[in-house]
Amino acid sequence: MWWGLLCALIAAVAYGVASVFQSVAARSVESSENAVDPRLLFRVLKQWRYVLGLGMDTLGFVAQLIALRALPLFVVQAALAASLAVTAVAAIAIGARLGRREWTSVVVVCVGLALLGISAESEGSTPVGLTFHIGLAVATVVLGLLGLAAGKTPERFRSPALGLVAGLCFGMVALAGRVVSTSSLTAVLTDPAAYTVAGAGALAMLLFASSLQRGSVTTATALMVVGETLLPSLIGILALGDTTRPGFGLIAVSGFVLAVAAALSLARFGEV
Repeated sequence: MWWGLLCALIAAVAYGVASVFQSVAARSVESSENAVDPRLLFRVLKQWRYVLGLGMDTLGFVAQLIALRALPLFVVQAALAASLAVTAVAAIAIGARLGRREWTSVVVVCVGLALLGISAESEGSTPVGLTFHIGLAVATVVLGLLGLAAGKTPERFRSPALGLVAGLCFGMVALAGRVVSTSSLTAVLTDPAAYTVAGAGALAMLLFASSLQRGSVTTATALMVVGETLLPSLIGILALGDTTRPGFGLIAVSGFVLAVAAALSLARFGEV
């Protein structure tokens, strides 16, 4: 389990640093004003900062998958939300300033993660069938359609709507990464969850990059955090058997609330 905690922290650091590079790159390319534009990913891929961020994302993603195999979803997803604290600290290198409230939030994130770490049991063992795997793939398609619709909403709703759908897609990545079969290459290639990881991941990147260009970064990032933490954590508890160490339930809830709430207070660092 401690290897899982270490991997969750590595993922948070990698994602947090990657956000600094990717957000700067996303702002430097031309955007479409009317809808979600899939060509945005191709344009930002020409930016070296975005490519470097993708490298960090790759490291974070591998660490996240390892953590998902060892820890409950509510621990891993709270750790990923805490990557905003890493982004806030990393942003100092490019001129950002943190006030007393931001530094307090960084400390609270660390306290929340510490509480989760001492209260977490190993991952749940409730088996799920093929229907669950297919359901994740179907849900990803539905989220893709919702993302397209969100891109055409009135301007004041567009950025938060895109952020929320992006967060739900990141949640699909976590759920699929948790249940995907890894017993053999054939098992991976025939598992719908494997394709959910790839599809939902690409969709989440596109929608969140789009949300950064279209309105309030703080609101979009906050809703992204809500989408990627609450739903996967709830499904992990209800369907996948995630739990805490005996007698540590209240501590786990306190740690989760502290980590996510403090991350939300740092939401403006979703884009520097």
